[in-house]
Amino acid sequence: MSTGVIIALIVIVAVVLVVAAVLALRARGPQHGGSLKRRFGPEYDLAVARHDGDTKAAERELAERVRRHGSLHPRPLEPAERERFEARWAAAQEHFVDSPREAVGEADRLLAELAGARGFPDGGQYEEQLTALSVHHARHVEGYRRVHRVTHARVDDAGEGGAGTEEMREAIVEARALFEALVRQDRHGDGRQRAGTEAGGSPAHSARAPHTWSLGKRRPKES
Repeated sequence: MSTGVIIALIVIVAVVLVVAAVLALRARGPQHGGSLKRRFGPEYDLAVARHDGDTKAAERELAERVRRHGSLHPRPLEPAERERFEARWAAAQEHFVDSPREAVGEADRLLAELAGARGFPDGGQYEEQLTALSVHHARHVEGYRRVHRVTHARVDDAGEGGAGTEEMREAIVEARALFEALVRQDRHGDGRQRAGTEAGGSPAHSARAPHTWSLGKRRPKES
C-alpha cells in the first residue's frame, strides 16, 4: 500500500471521528436538558422563570445543584427519631386549629430539623438546605419553600404582606409531602422519591398514614 493511500485513509478516519464527535455533542445537549427537566420537574420551570426564560442559564444552575449535592446519601432515621418527628408533626397539625401561625412556624422548624437529621445541610443555612433538597425531592420542596415564606411574612395584616389563615393552611398541607418523603424511608433507607409517588408530587396512598391532615370541625382562627 502506497504512502499516499495510507495518508488518505488516515484523513478519512480522522474526518469520520470528528463528525461522530460533533454529532454526539449535539445529541448530548438536548438529552442533558431533558434529563434535568425530568429530574427537577416543577423546579425546572421555576428555574427557567427565575432566569427570565433563559433555559441554558436555568440548566447551568440546576446542573450545578446536582454537582454539589447529587452524591449526598441521606442518613437513615432511627425508629425513635422517626416517631418523635411524626409526633411533632401531628401536634403541629392539631395546633393549627387554634394557632395557625404558630403551627406553620413549627412545621418550618420541623422540616429544617428533619432535613438536617437526614444529612442535608443544616437548617441554619436555609438556602443551601433548600438547594440540596431540590436535588433529591424536587417535586416536594415547594411546600417547604411556602411554609418558610409564610412563617417569615409580616404578621400585622394579610393585605400588607402577612399570610391569611387559608394561605397558611395551604402551605402546611403542601409541606406535608416533603415531611412524608423525608420521614418515611424505603427499605434501603434512601430519601429519594419512591416509585409509589404520584406524578403530581403527592405521596401515593399508604396503608400506614397515622397523621393524615384534618382541620377538624372548628374553623382555625387568626393568630
